[in-house]
Amino acid sequence: TTGTSSNSDSATIVESMEDNPDGGCHIYRNGYYRTGISVVEGILEVNIIQMTSIQMTESQAENSLVDFVVTCQGSLPTDVCTVVSDPTCQVSKSVVCNHIIVTDECLLTIRRAFEEPGTYCINITLGDDTSQALASALISVNGGEST
Repeated sequence: TTGTSSNSDSATIVESMEDNPDGGCHIYRNGYYRTGISVVEGILEVNIIQMTSIQMTESQAENSLVDFVVTCQGSLPTDVCTVVSDPTCQVSKSVVCNHIIVTDECLLTIRRAFEEPGTYCINITLGDDTSQALASALISVNGGEST
């Protein structure tokens, strides 16, 4: 069936419906449509500005802890995810996500544990309801220290 109607802007909308051999139907609508678009500022940039190994006692030496100091530009993040991968950044070894509260300036410290010495690819993603931004680094963890 085909019908014609008009709205207050005198735009004509034609609607047609046809049967399909697979038992469904398709609706085609032609005409003028209007909508609003809201542009929001997202997280524009993430930078890892410092990596620091946390010194552990010998009884705690099964994991190496590293603090990552991260800054960002744009809107303030509400979530942080850290993906630890092999040195080629292809095979994920662990993913940790946390909800965070950043109130004034986007400067945060993220502590992550590494089970054994080695070279790792680190992807840190900051996100909010409308955007995400990523920073990556290659880190070498050697027992109690990292570079």
